[in-house]
Amino acid sequence: MTEAVLHKQRTPAQHPEPTGPRPAIRTRTLLGGLLRTARPKQWVKNTLVIAAPAAAGRLFSLHALTQLALVFALFTACAAAVYLINDARDADADRAHPTKRRRPVAAGQVPVPVAYAVGGALGVLAPVAAAWLTTPVVAGLLTAYLGMQLAYCVSLKHVLVIDLVVVTTGFLMRAMIGGLALGIPLSRWFLITTGFGALFMVAAKRYSEAVQMDGKAGATRALLTEYTTGYLRFVWQLAAGVAVLGYCLWALEEGGVPHTSVLPWRQLSMVAFILAVLRYAVFADRGTAGEPEEVVLGDRALALIGLAWLAMYGLAVANW
Repeated sequence: MTEAVLHKQRTPAQHPEPTGPRPAIRTRTLLGGLLRTARPKQWVKNTLVIAAPAAAGRLFSLHALTQLALVFALFTACAAAVYLINDARDADADRAHPTKRRRPVAAGQVPVPVAYAVGGALGVLAPVAAAWLTTPVVAGLLTAYLGMQLAYCVSLKHVLVIDLVVVTTGFLMRAMIGGLALGIPLSRWFLITTGFGALFMVAAKRYSEAVQMDGKAGATRALLTEYTTGYLRFVWQLAAGVAVLGYCLWALEEGGVPHTSVLPWRQLSMVAFILAVLRYAVFADRGTAGEPEEVVLGDRALALIGLAWLAMYGLAVANW
């Protein structure tokens, strides 16, 4: 009797195997993990491609918008390739980090071989598409970006100072590529301000990581044990000063108010730019600028200052 009851309890009718579209669920989970690994929040960095055309007042033609949208997509694909390969290489180290351990590759949501495969495919297809759809200069810059960033993933991120230069150069390339795509000459003040502004944010990010890890830095980014917080503070302070100086020299370059302009918007935009740098420096000084995109998108005061600067910058370019 007892055996019959036990046998009845174990029948498939009582305990059927789970059914349902498991492969579809796994596919959606994998695709979601790949998308998260591509860092959608950091795509805001790629909007730098419009900086040079906007400064030259050549942003609103159909040709310019089409080319810039294409360049934005290609640069995003290249950056995604680098993120995928980087996360695949750093999976073990990321598991020791309090927040990076939630990344899909480190958490096991995206298998390491899949991350390598998708990253490699994007890394090949994006430059090929650029060579076909854009100018050779743009294709060459994208290829150089990929090569530099992959070298960073493999070895350069372990070299003092060079790691800061490589990441900074990646930002500068984003700012250059929009102008190159449209054949716009790049101002020396534009390059100085963009380059040192990027170095400011990169050094502030490293400083914040060093402060937050506090003795555990080597577990997630070995090079942080080689830097001191004092040195990283010096770098971001120096870079912020040069970026502000470069912007002010650009703003004062014409040395007067254009006849068609109601107010000296070019000169007034210095105020908003300096305020934005000072506001961001608050987070850098606190050691909470480890995720620049979250600082830029999450701080309301910084967003309002940015909108004010954008309005004055636009009015200066338009000579209103």
